[in-house]
Amino acid sequence: MKLFKTLAVSAAVALASTSGAATAGTLQDVQARGELNCVVTTGVAGFAAPDDAGRWAGFDVDFCRATAAAVLGDGNKVKFIPTTGKTRFTVLNSGEGDLLYRNTTITMSRDADLKLTFLGVNYYDGQGFMVPKALGVTSAKELDGASICIQTGTTTELNLADYFRANNMSYEPVAIETNEEGQVNYLAGRCDVYTTDASGLASTRGTFDSPNAHIILPEIISKEPLGPAVRQGDDQWADVTRWVLNVLIAAEEAGLTQGNVAGHAAKAGNNVDINRMVGTEGDFGSMIGLDKQWAVRAISAVGNYGEIFERNIGVNTGLGLARGLNAQWTNGGILYSPPVR
Repeated sequence: MKLFKTLAVSAAVALASTSGAATAGTLQDVQARGELNCVVTTGVAGFAAPDDAGRWAGFDVDFCRATAAAVLGDGNKVKFIPTTGKTRFTVLNSGEGDLLYRNTTITMSRDADLKLTFLGVNYYDGQGFMVPKALGVTSAKELDGASICIQTGTTTELNLADYFRANNMSYEPVAIETNEEGQVNYLAGRCDVYTTDASGLASTRGTFDSPNAHIILPEIISKEPLGPAVRQGDDQWADVTRWVLNVLIAAEEAGLTQGNVAGHAAKAGNNVDINRMVGTEGDFGSMIGLDKQWAVRAISAVGNYGEIFERNIGVNTGLGLARGLNAQWTNGGILYSPPVR
């Protein structure tokens, strides 16, 4: 009997200890600090890069700002931590970063082996190739023997090896660690080809003095669902960051914008989906440790998914990217959010 009592006490102590740890997680750390540490790239125009004044801007940056607005009430309360393909996961898992928004492909090994929790897809992409037009190449099948600039520590590196092996071709890898390094090497002629996600190629080409002197080949050789991640083991923080992403996607479908969200929040309307998102019906914020206005703050800070896309990388920007797969499911794409209900 004494043994069973001892075991019961030990189990109770362990349970209490675990429960206590669960209540003091990343959300509380961020709120106590008053700043969100967001892990981003070292610089990809349109997605995440500092401007001439040192202010970070871009598609991924706006999702960081929306999260800060939801959690801290101010989209400017973000510290951006630039990382390479090799360092991004170490920085996140070490606790230096709270949230990763860095053109990162969701894979099984990253989820299960690197102990990341992916929150969903914020950009559907695929790997492509860029070459100088003067090279006279029109297809990736003509790249046998080419030297190729490739970022190490990425799925791009693995996809490249698979593609060339499947097509009985050889290549000479030119290892790089950052997009800037790749651009410099490519323009200097140290590699014939630059390969990365097609969106990244469009971003890089858009910064060239003569972008029309370079072409992106038609082949897309992989599926690259890009999405944000947090460390495993903190379900509340994963819920917070996941639903900020979800609500920005859902807001576009519902017609909630940066300009009208405050008006919808002031008075309940006939659209119950909107009412739930803006807090006039139900209390969904309390489910993730926030108040009723969390989504209103996120949308007010940066707009809905469509506004973020068009402002940073859309057809009227230097990147000129069409929505494609990233259009809402109601407009021919595959983008949609689970419901807030």
